[in-house]
Parts: sequence; C-alpha cells; structure tokens
Amino acid sequence: MAKSVNRRDWLKYSSLATLGLGFRLPVMGNEEGILKSYGAEKGLINLSSNENPYGISPKAKEAVMQLIGEAHRYQYNIASLQSFKKQLATKYGVEENQVLLTPGSGEALGLLPRVYNKGNLVTAYPTFGILPSAAKKIGTKVIEVPLNASKAHDLNAMLKAVSTETSLVYICNPANPSSTIVSPAALKNFCIEASKNAVVAVDEAYIDYLDTPDNESMIGLIEKNPNVMVIGTFSKIHAMAGLRIGFIIASAAHIKTMSDNYFVRTQFAMSVLSMTAAQASLNDSEHHKISKQKNEIARKYGYDELRKLNIECIPSYTNFLFFPLGNYPGNFSENMLKQNIFLRSDTYNGEKWARASVGTLDEMKQFIAVMKREWKS
Repeated sequence: MAKSVNRRDWLKYSSLATLGLGFRLPVMGNEEGILKSYGAEKGLINLSSNENPYGISPKAKEAVMQLIGEAHRYQYNIASLQSFKKQLATKYGVEENQVLLTPGSGEALGLLPRVYNKGNLVTAYPTFGILPSAAKKIGTKVIEVPLNASKAHDLNAMLKAVSTETSLVYICNPANPSSTIVSPAALKNFCIEASKNAVVAVDEAYIDYLDTPDNESMIGLIEKNPNVMVIGTFSKIHAMAGLRIGFIIASAAHIKTMSDNYFVRTQFAMSVLSMTAAQASLNDSEHHKISKQKNEIARKYGYDELRKLNIECIPSYTNFLFFPLGNYPGNFSENMLKQNIFLRSDTYNGEKWARASVGTLDEMKQFIAVMKREWKS
C-alpha cells in the first residue's frame, strides 16, 4: 500500500475562526503546539489530545499542596524527591540505573533519534509523530511501514524493513492514532529480532488502559535484549499531561549513553511539584482503576453509537476512537469545530480518518449528538 501523500501534506486544520483565533492546528498523532483548552468557557468539548478528563489523583493533589511552599527550590534540593527514581524502578522491577526521567515522554521521543542517529529509522505509518518528525528534521532517513488492513502495526513488514543500516525502531503500542494493539507474544518476537540490528523503542503511553493479558510490558525483555527500551508517561492514566513527567526504562548502558548526551539536562528540567504529584500517584491504584473504568464505559458508548451510524470505527484499546470518514465532503474537523467539538481529522494513503479522544460520558453523548446531525448533513 503506497503512500499517496507526504506526511507534511496531511490534511491541514483550519484556523479556529469560530473562536476568534489565528493559529493553525497540527495533524493528529502530533500533540505539539496546540492550545488544547482554549474555548472551554464557550462550550468547546476538547476531544483532540487524548487527555484523561478525570483529573489527577487525590493523593497527588494533596502532595502538591503540602509541598507548594518548597516550589522555590530546585528538585535536587528536596529530600523527599530523591527516592522517586528508585520508587519508579521498583514499580517496574528494574534497577535505578535503568531509569531516565524526562519532562514528559514527548521530550524523550524528541531526543531519542538524536542519540541513535547513525542509521535509518523504521516506524509505522501513521504513528505518533514526535519521534519520526524529529528524525526527519536532522536528516535521518525514515522508513514508514503502512499499518495493516486492521490498522495495526504490520510487524512482519516492519521487521523486513529493519537492516544493518537501521539505528532505531519505533513502536507505539497501543498505537496512536489508530487505537489498535499487537499481541504481547508477537511484539516480543519482533523486539527480539529487530533489536539484533537496532535499538527498539516501545512507546507504552496507553498500556494502562489494557486488560490482562494484553497489558504485558516489554520491560521484561530488556535484561536479555539490551537494545530494547520502553518509554512511559504520567500523562494518560495518571492524568498529568500538564505536569510533564515521563521516563525511559532501558539497559544501564543505554541510560548512561542518553544521560551523557542529549538527555543531560532533562533531569534538571522537571519541576518539584510535578515530581511530587507523580510520586504520590505512582501507586494510587484506586485512581487508576476508576479512570480506566470510566474510560471503558464512555469509550464503549462512543464506539457503539458510531457503529449505529454505520461508521466502521476501529475497535479501541485506548482512550480515543479512530474511525474512517469515507467520502465525507469537506473538512470534517473544521465542521465539527463549528459545532463546538474539537477533534482531529487527517488523510493518509488517500483515505480520510478522524480521531476523537474519549471524554466523560456526558461529553461523549454531546459528541454523538453532533455526529448524528453532521453525518446526515
């Protein structure tokens, strides 16, 4: 399946004229440079950015309030925060020297291709855009392998694309923007084989929305396959998109390589309050459970209602929905925005698609109400 459009030429968003704004929005799969909450006071329902609408853990809120008086300090001067990396390592069953903290996983995704830049990058198409976009900016050859017919990673085709000329492989699982997954067994086999030639970075931003056995992390591969690394974030199930806390788990050797190079200042860049909130949220399983359950209810409602409209929505394993627009005339996202629904639409391989975050159940009901009008118009 050959690409018919360049990534740069994917369907562009129109300006938010209805809200009196002059900026333009990026394509879906790339969360950079977007004013996500603007217009909420005018009734805008923001389903554009895959945020957790239920807010941070009550324990995280309490921790932030208790430490607010220390916000004038650098994080290395706060004694209670010095154990955060160790706690994160313990949570994921690794050693402390296998953890690298970053101000959001986006920072990690933007820097990884700068560290591992001695060959080409193999990734899916479409995928979350930060890492491949960063690679292109520095002149790295990016090999984009189209998703399969189910809109999941085509692991066989990706493995064939990996060669001795490959420096980095990027897998986003669960996938953004397609909301699909590959089985842990299949992904394990892929990572083992691909890591013989290149570093394999597995982005697990949405893994906490999965049920057993699909929620198996690739962290367990690292000990015997040191070229495998996992990127995580507190932006999704922890609802800390605005607090910017992410991490990479990898072999100690790779962590040192990253720390000594482009990542040297990322530890310093995290705020006291962000780290405090993440530390408190790390083991708040009740908050994670509630967020996951509410997401499942709202997601199922949205999925079922879209299917009733004869929209072949892709079965979602995330906190967003991905669905085809068929022969829809005009700019779908622009038309939805005029009706106060802020989401993403795009074109790849000549097909029009939309991505809508799963909001609260009430927000999804409003979204479906607009869809019923818009889809008939």
